[in-house]
Amino acid sequence: MALSKKGKSFLGLFLVFTPACLLIFFATRGAHHKFERLASYGKLKPFEFTDVKGNKRSSDEFKGDILLVTTLQNSCPNDCALLLYHLDKILYQEIKKNSKKLMKRVRLLSIVTDKQGVPEKDLTLIQEKLKNTVMNYDPALWVLATANPQEVFNFKSNGLSLLEKNPKFYGGVAFQEVILLLDKNHELRMVLNGKLEGYIRRMKESLALLQKEYDQQRALSH
Repeated sequence: MALSKKGKSFLGLFLVFTPACLLIFFATRGAHHKFERLASYGKLKPFEFTDVKGNKRSSDEFKGDILLVTTLQNSCPNDCALLLYHLDKILYQEIKKNSKKLMKRVRLLSIVTDKQGVPEKDLTLIQEKLKNTVMNYDPALWVLATANPQEVFNFKSNGLSLLEKNPKFYGGVAFQEVILLLDKNHELRMVLNGKLEGYIRRMKESLALLQKEYDQQRALSH
C-alpha cells in the first residue's frame, strides 16, 4: 500500500544500511523537550490469516489494540530473521506485564514463514518452541499466523519497499527482518529492524510514546 502524502514528504525515512543490512523507517517527530509524537505512514489494509488451531481469522479483530507485527521461522531461534530472545525479553515481556490494563493492551502478531518468506502452514513447531522458551507465553497475546506477507508488509515510499528483494536481507526479502508498530486504528507508526538489539529497544521506546499519546488523548477528553 502507498503511504499517505504526509508520509511521502519524509524523503529520508526509509533507509537501507549496509553491510549490516538494516532496514529502518524512522517515524519520530516533534520537540524533544515536550511530547514526541510518532508520525503516521499509511494504513494497513485488513487481511485474513489462519491461526495455530486452523481457525480463519481477520486482522480486524485487533482493532482497538496496538499491534506489533513480525515474521518468525520454524528454524528459530538458531536460524531466525529476528533476534527472538530480545523480541521476547524486551517487547513480549513488556506486553505481558501490561496485559491486564485494557487501555494499554498490545498484541504481537508473527507471520510464520520459511527462509524465503513463503508462508508456513504448520505453526505447531514454532508454538512449542515459544511455549518452552518464552516465560508466561500467552497465545492470545503473541499470535502465530499463516498469512500472505505480500499483503501484510506492503508498505512503500519513494521507490523503496518492505517487499524489496535483495540477497543482503534474511532469505533475500526485506520484510522478514522488520517489526511494524500499528496503532489502534492500524495506522503504521514505526518500522524498525529486528536483527539488532538496539532497534528492538528503540521499538519499546516507540511503543511507550504511542501509549503516551493515547494517555494524553484520554486526559484531554475528561
